[in-house]
Amino acid sequence: MSGTIPPELLSVHVLVCLGAGGVGKTTLSAALAVKAAMAGQRVDVMTVDPAPRLLDALGLDAQDAAEPREVALTDVQGRPTPRVGRLRALRLDPKRTFDTIIARHASSPAAAAAILNNRIYRNLSQALAGVGDYMAIERLLELSDGPTTDLVVLDTPPAREALDFLDAPRRLLDLINSRAITLLGGGMRRGLGVVDLAARAVLAAFDRLTGLHLLGDVQAFVHSFEGMYAGFAERAERARTLLGAADTAVAVIATAKQERIAQIKEFISELSACGITTRAVIVNRTLPVMPTAEEIARARIKPPLRRKLVRTAHEFAAVRQRETDAIAALRAALPAGVPLLKLPDLGREPATLADLAAIGEALTIL
Repeated sequence: MSGTIPPELLSVHVLVCLGAGGVGKTTLSAALAVKAAMAGQRVDVMTVDPAPRLLDALGLDAQDAAEPREVALTDVQGRPTPRVGRLRALRLDPKRTFDTIIARHASSPAAAAAILNNRIYRNLSQALAGVGDYMAIERLLELSDGPTTDLVVLDTPPAREALDFLDAPRRLLDLINSRAITLLGGGMRRGLGVVDLAARAVLAAFDRLTGLHLLGDVQAFVHSFEGMYAGFAERAERARTLLGAADTAVAVIATAKQERIAQIKEFISELSACGITTRAVIVNRTLPVMPTAEEIARARIKPPLRRKLVRTAHEFAAVRQRETDAIAALRAALPAGVPLLKLPDLGREPATLADLAAIGEALTIL
């Protein structure tokens, strides 16, 4: 039994697409965004994947995509469009996002300049994966708060990294509340324990031996954020609430392979542990309908070609049976109430907006 996709999947405010590498998650994110926009919604789609594939498929310049760029929906031809909304796309630039947050929330332009010019900040804002995770959360908050946006579609990194990304608000709150901030910040000579004083002494000795002045730079960096920690904590809490909200949906993208089933169960379990409910699992690139060996045997074609085609049909039937078995096992492994959807293989790499629209139309519930 099949039908159209569950309407609630695109009627939410935030749709997060999560999946292992290579399952077509980026393409599906773009296709779902196009589908929602063609149905009249105002949609923003953001990728945190550094590869520019989503932007290529949407016809946007990867070099100028850190801010939302309008996608011309008029390029989609040959499809009924009773209502056309708006579609914008962007790719996350973690450092640019971090710089913008500093400039916006620092106590003064001088305080912002001190942070932006600090060498600890310059390295931190470009090198650590955890910073990128949290900057994506900040960007997601900004997009979701936009009064002219109905739906935000988020294309995440491969699933293991995506789980870290979704857990970024909690990790930031842990950091802000940790003793490390107290230990390294300025004005903390009173109230430090023996262990804290020893740690400071070790760092100071390291500075004297190396001449790097690391402790001073770190202290200056941490001290420069005074007055901003509460804002980071407040936004992290809002992000955690947003990701677990009723109008936020997570769709897990998969392929019909037995070896993926345990991985998908693990993803769903870990999402649940983060307070995030999986709203759908989408099986991508399912096999197309092909003539059976019996149908080919009755066809009026030359015997040599018929024999080759019959042999190929038997081989295809075996592959299809494995796919059918994998989908049945996946369905049995899913929690009650989580719909299973399928998307037949397009047969080519999507190169146009029309291709993405076709993918969105082909998506059905099993």
